[in-house]
Amino acid sequence: MAAMETDTAQLTLESLPTDPLLLILSFLDYRDLINCCYVSRRLSQLSSHDPLWRRHCKKYWLISEEEKTQKNQCWKSLFIDTYSDVGRYIDHYAAIKKAWDDLKKYLEPRCPRMVLSLKEGAREEDLDAVEAQIGCKLPDDYRCSYRIHNGQKLVVPGLLGSMALSNHYRSEDLLDVDTAAGGFQQRQGLKYCLPLTFCIHTGLSQYIAVEAAEGRNKNEVFYQCPDQMARNPAAIDMFIIGATFTDWFTSYVKNVVSGGFPIIRDQIFRYVHDPECVATTGDITVSVSTSFLPELSSVHPPHYFFTYRIRIEMSKDALPEKACQLDSRYWRITNAKGDVEEVQGPGVVGEFPIISPGRVYEYTSCTTFSTTSGYMEGYYTFHFLYFKDKIFNVAIPRFHMACPTFRVSIARLVS
Repeated sequence: MAAMETDTAQLTLESLPTDPLLLILSFLDYRDLINCCYVSRRLSQLSSHDPLWRRHCKKYWLISEEEKTQKNQCWKSLFIDTYSDVGRYIDHYAAIKKAWDDLKKYLEPRCPRMVLSLKEGAREEDLDAVEAQIGCKLPDDYRCSYRIHNGQKLVVPGLLGSMALSNHYRSEDLLDVDTAAGGFQQRQGLKYCLPLTFCIHTGLSQYIAVEAAEGRNKNEVFYQCPDQMARNPAAIDMFIIGATFTDWFTSYVKNVVSGGFPIIRDQIFRYVHDPECVATTGDITVSVSTSFLPELSSVHPPHYFFTYRIRIEMSKDALPEKACQLDSRYWRITNAKGDVEEVQGPGVVGEFPIISPGRVYEYTSCTTFSTTSGYMEGYYTFHFLYFKDKIFNVAIPRFHMACPTFRVSIARLVS
């Protein structure tokens, strides 16, 4: 027993064979690996074992095997070099970089001009200069994104999506940091708010609150909504789009690359489609996407504006004699209070589309609610082209619309 206790007392981390030690080190984070360099000569040598740094390069910097080969550096050297450049963003870099990579990969074959409009990344000194100019610190995840791409050129269509409805058009560009700094707000109602996007057609911007002020949380992203019934210009409500820059940007990218936002004529349209919002009647399928328009909405008075895009498609396997023409529409519109409005009329948006096997007809329309949410449902009436006296109804699935979370202006609350 005494001999066993002596042997155990002599067993130390240093006395372990190399392979078990390397296995232990492989579970350590990069900070612990660095600290091991200062423990002993042997641990310093083992913690520099290059394969140990491969995982960290991939996890934090998304460096691929191909990039390593091109740069002709070891993994540890790559990690240290990248850390010396963007190390302050290590908690954000992987999520932001992945979002940018996914977005560009998805858009390059679909919207190449939009990808070409992206600017090269800003330098650290450029971002420091902006902070000095506005007198506020920029969020680290914002800075991280702008190190990768410093916004885009002011072009149409914009990277942050478009919306077209009758004579109303919106297309939002992602502002570069200098242009954003020029729009930094110090006035009451938008104090310490930095614009992220801008639409040259509507003047609409999405803002990020770089400081907590006037009832806003620090780093929140929002659309401003002036109180149309207030005399106080500081009474600006807000539709909240994201809790942080990362939340805002990665959520948008996810919607784009998943196909949630349709791409039409080289533009990203911010219509949200619920996969369950589909109804099939015979050979005809109707599906609906919706979008909230903050620039046409207000919290006070309550007026919430929504647009919806409807797709009517006849199966390509349908018989030719199933070709038909839309005659009229019927809507049942219900707000959050349960109030119901019924609407019936000829055609859709002034048209009487003909649907035949394999053909698709799409159109856009709009509605408003005095409540923050509501839903619509109804049917279209068609007649067959070959049997004009034979009519039938095609169901429109129920689709819900709800405005984003909003916060009432603190100026109005205290007035």
